Amino acid sequence: MPQPRPFKQVDVFSSVPFMGNPLAVVLAADGLDGTQMQAIARWTGLSETTFVLAPRDPAADYRVRIFSPETEFPFAGHPTLGTAHALLDAGLRPKGARIVQECGVGLVPIERQAGGVLAFQVPPCSIRTLDPDLLPLLPLLQTALGGVPAAAGSIVDMGIRWLCVPLASAAACLAVHADIAALTALLAAARADGLALYGPHEAGGPADYEVRALLSEHGALVEDPVTGSANACIAQLLAGADYTVRQGTCLQRDGRVAVHFRDGHAWIGGACLTVINGSILA
Repeated sequence: MPQPRPFKQVDVFSSVPFMGNPLAVVLAADGLDGTQMQAIARWTGLSETTFVLAPRDPAADYRVRIFSPETEFPFAGHPTLGTAHALLDAGLRPKGARIVQECGVGLVPIERQAGGVLAFQVPPCSIRTLDPDLLPLLPLLQTALGGVPAAAGSIVDMGIRWLCVPLASAAACLAVHADIAALTALLAAARADGLALYGPHEAGGPADYEVRALLSEHGALVEDPVTGSANACIAQLLAGADYTVRQGTCLQRDGRVAVHFRDGHAWIGGACLTVINGSILA
């Protein structure tokens, strides 16, 4: 029988309501199977819905399963921060100084920082540049970007595979009008889940980089408002000095991501807000 379960909807990577990336969180989800979770994620219609479960690893504070309307992901960035925020909002007391999430890629540490910001440590990943085997994709990439000039990118895989492509500037990033047919073919050929574009702002701009995350779903172009996993993948390519990101501009959002490097690890941080608080019958 369905039962009321605590439910929150969180705005991630924004300190202003409705300007970040929304996430649905079903707390106390033990007893739901994968089919039920997928049905709920399809119903919410958000890019991701998470389900909080009792941990299997004694080092973890909780376990989470992450679903898009179509599939389950082993890891995703904005669901990681949003789920941790929802649990803290509901009274979670972590076992240690850091929150530890258990998910499909293993254990992910999450830190609480000043101003209510949360940051996750980027999980291990693999990086593959567009080497000679993939060079035939370059003309397809150029078409997918609607003619905006681009250098060869890299495929970064941390459970979600992003084709990360640097552009000359933030303005070039914002100028992309993607060709959906070419984008669909490009992602299929590269075996990537999405295309992550990034370009630097001029000094004194709103952030150090502008980022866009483009996907093809059922042959339709989808742009993600603010993307933790894409920013985590890009961070592996920009490792060095700390930097900030603005994302979601073309969608009239104002997502803000802070990237820090410490002890050989990248950390992806942002503010979170609870905007819906109640229960769901599931």
